[in-house]
Amino acid sequence: MDFKDLANKAKQALGKNPSVIDKAGDFIDGKTGGKYSAQVDKAQDAAKKFAGGQQGQQGPQDQQGPQQ
Repeated sequence: MDFKDLANKAKQALGKNPSVIDKAGDFIDGKTGGKYSAQVDKAQDAAKKFAGGQQGQQGPQDQQGPQQ
């Protein structure tokens, strides 16, 4: 299996359940206390774009900034 096949399988999996991206980001934010929330948000956006669009993207409800 080459990288292209692996990437296509990832796209298919995320397309079937795009909420996984948000759940993963929430998990990371929880474990890091929100310290890296800006970076996590960027990674979530990139993953959603990779998965084929902005499906399931939430609005700016989490604009609270990092928790300390």
